[in-house]
Amino acid sequence: MTNQTLEIGGMAIAPGQRQRLEIPVAQLPTRTAISLPVVVINGQYQGPILWLSAAIHGDEINGVEIIRQILSKIKAKFLYGAIIAVPVVNVFGFIEQSRYLPDRRDLNRSFPGSPQGSLASRLAHLFMTEIVNHSTHGIDLHTAAQPRINLPQIRGNLADTETYQCAQAFGAPLMIHATTRDGSLRQAASKKGIPVLLYEAGEACRFDAQAIEIGVRGILQVMDRLEMYTHALTQDLPSPSPSLEIEKTKWIRASRGGLLHLDVNLGDKIEKKQLLGIITDAFGETLAKIRSPDHGVVIGQVQNPLVNQGDAVVHLALVKK
Repeated sequence: MTNQTLEIGGMAIAPGQRQRLEIPVAQLPTRTAISLPVVVINGQYQGPILWLSAAIHGDEINGVEIIRQILSKIKAKFLYGAIIAVPVVNVFGFIEQSRYLPDRRDLNRSFPGSPQGSLASRLAHLFMTEIVNHSTHGIDLHTAAQPRINLPQIRGNLADTETYQCAQAFGAPLMIHATTRDGSLRQAASKKGIPVLLYEAGEACRFDAQAIEIGVRGILQVMDRLEMYTHALTQDLPSPSPSLEIEKTKWIRASRGGLLHLDVNLGDKIEKKQLLGIITDAFGETLAKIRSPDHGVVIGQVQNPLVNQGDAVVHLALVKK
C-alpha cells in the first residue's frame, strides 16, 4: 500500500522522498541561529516509522557516524515506512565537545520537556513534538561518559515483547534489562507506547570502529525484523552470535585514591573474588587490591588511571556461574 505524506518541521515529505530539514531551536547571543538537523526518508510503501538519534550528549559521537552510514544505505523507493534520523540532537554540546547544554543541564534528564521551560526543556519538547510523536519505534545511540568506555550493549525494557524482539534482532554482545530514568528520552517515549532501544558503545569524543560496525549492523537487522525494506539489508553480513541477556549490573568502586592498574578488559568473563587490578601510589607502592564481588562480564571501565576513593572503576554485568 502506498505510503502517506509526513509533515515534520513545517515541511511535507511525500512518499518516495528524502528530505534534509533544519528545525529552528534557538539563537546564540550573536544572533546565530541554531537548528536541529533532521533527515527524513519517507518510503514508497506503508510501514513502521523508525527514529534514529545520536549525540543527545554532545560529546558522544559514535552514533553520528552510525547514522551517516545507515543513511548512505537506504533508498526511499525500497523502503516500507520511514526513517527519521537526527544525528546530532544536542547541537550546543556537539559544538563545544561537551556532554551538556550551555546551562550545564543534561538533555537526557529533561524529557518530555516544555515549550516555556529551560533551554534543555525546550529542546526536549521540540524533539518529542517533531520526532517522537511521528514514530512507531526508536533507537537512541550513546557512548560512555568521560572518562569511561563501554562494551557494545543494548539497554531496554526487555519485559516488553516488541522491545525484546527488537533487542534480539539488533544482535549486540549484550542486551540488558534496564528500567527507565526519570526525564530520559526512553522514559518519555515509552510512556507513549513506543518501543525504544538504547545502544551504548565506546567512549566520548572518539570513533570506535567495532562499536560503529556493530551499531550499523544492529540497526539494519532491526529494520529487517520490522520488514522495512524490499530486500534483506544484512544478507551479505555474517550472522552475529546471540546476545547475552543480563538482568542486573554492578559498579565496582575504588576503596581508596591512587593510580589504578587494571588487569581486565571489556568483555572479559570474571570469577567471584578474581583480582581485577591494584591501586598504587605515585611511587608504585600497592595501596589496595580490587576483587570482583561476583561472577560477571566486564561491560564498562574507567579510562583515567588517577582515581579517588569511591570512584566507579569497573562495570560488571552479573551472570550465573
